[in-house]
Amino acid sequence: MLERFRRHLETRQLIPPGARILVGYSGGADSTCLLHLLVEAGYDVVAAHLHHGQRPEAETELKLCEAFADDLGVPFASGRADVPRLAADMRIGLEEAGREARYGFFRQAAFRTECTLIATAHTRSDLVETMLLNLARGTGLSGLSGIPEERDGIVRPLLPFTRDETRAYCAERGLWTHDDPANSDINFSRARVRLRILPELKAINPAAEHALARLAGLANEEDRFLNGMAAAALERSEVPLNGDLRFLTTDVEVRFQRDVLTHLPAVLFKRATRLATEALGATLDHDQTMTLVNGVANQERGSVTAEGGGVVVEWSPEYLDVRRLLPTTPYRYALTVPGETFSDEFGWVFTAFPEPYDGSRAVRASLDVRADLANVKGTLYFRTASPGDQMKPLGFEHRRKLADLLSEAGLTPAARARLPIVCDLVGPLWAPGVCLDERVRPTETTQEVLRIQFDALTSRSADAPVSI
Repeated sequence: MLERFRRHLETRQLIPPGARILVGYSGGADSTCLLHLLVEAGYDVVAAHLHHGQRPEAETELKLCEAFADDLGVPFASGRADVPRLAADMRIGLEEAGREARYGFFRQAAFRTECTLIATAHTRSDLVETMLLNLARGTGLSGLSGIPEERDGIVRPLLPFTRDETRAYCAERGLWTHDDPANSDINFSRARVRLRILPELKAINPAAEHALARLAGLANEEDRFLNGMAAAALERSEVPLNGDLRFLTTDVEVRFQRDVLTHLPAVLFKRATRLATEALGATLDHDQTMTLVNGVANQERGSVTAEGGGVVVEWSPEYLDVRRLLPTTPYRYALTVPGETFSDEFGWVFTAFPEPYDGSRAVRASLDVRADLANVKGTLYFRTASPGDQMKPLGFEHRRKLADLLSEAGLTPAARARLPIVCDLVGPLWAPGVCLDERVRPTETTQEVLRIQFDALTSRSADAPVSI
């Protein structure tokens, strides 16, 4: 099994050279096998064990797991969770609560131990069980794919191997393992599939597990292909929002041409809308997807709120919009002058430095402006726009409501809420990308200006100030 394991890792390139791997280690045969295989194959690993707070013998098992890791010369990281309480607080089942606790612990332990990858000991048997559970709940190709081999920094190197193989590996080498009683408790859905459903399928076809795993592979291949086509359709139909300020809201909203998407085959339209929704951190279930499909086909305008209520899909005669329902909390912070001011939350950066005036013409709508320093009053700061704000844009004789200026600039409500307005003691003097106030326009007598630039945050120095 060791040689097959090595060949599989080399073929699939699951583990980059030099990676340090956190191995989810419960003491069961699967995780014991994985930990031992990775050590034998020469990888740098850390064993991570979570005490679930469900059984009195778990304390002894934790100590035995630590002793086994010590025997292998492997660093050991442990944690504790009250899974029953977590299940009650989150109103979910014990199985789901245990999974939430484990993966949360794995990510924290990986950060703490400087691991770049997390490995779990899911086998082909687990993949088939997951596939059948998804099938029983009603699923599409994604659910039929079972368990992904690699996703979000987590790899599953044992997917080509069965549970019988991992048990045999441990037995042949005399490795200590223990069985979780939950594995044989048919009150748990997975145990019911393992002990009742799979044996019946194997009675029909002794190679049922292998056949189902092959089906999962085919479903995964076709699922990825269709997702690629749907993603390409989204790219073709996307409508850029907010012009040069598009970086303000790329994480909270996206717009598509309705007619381009509605000309897709129904299977691609459904996938495209689900992908767009998932990109903003939500999911559309089957009923919501069908409501959306029927609504777009039969209604001029409408909306569907994704599961959990955090994302809404809206359609009009021209567009289909997907946006997160996250209100922006009003803020106010000092602008660093001279220097740089970053917002990691919103992904932008201000750069502000005094410099001699070179006579360049002021531009009304720009992300790079020069303000006459002699007319800047007091300390500069930036904040969200307020309902009563007014400005006198370059070239205008009278003051205007800032809300009207932002709307006329074509900014979406999300961009208007997020755009930082630069102010002094008098009030707003610059709305980036929209207008500079006439009172700070450089003139022929201007000697020094404050140059302020506003841009997307791509990188920052370690010692640069962070304002929000």
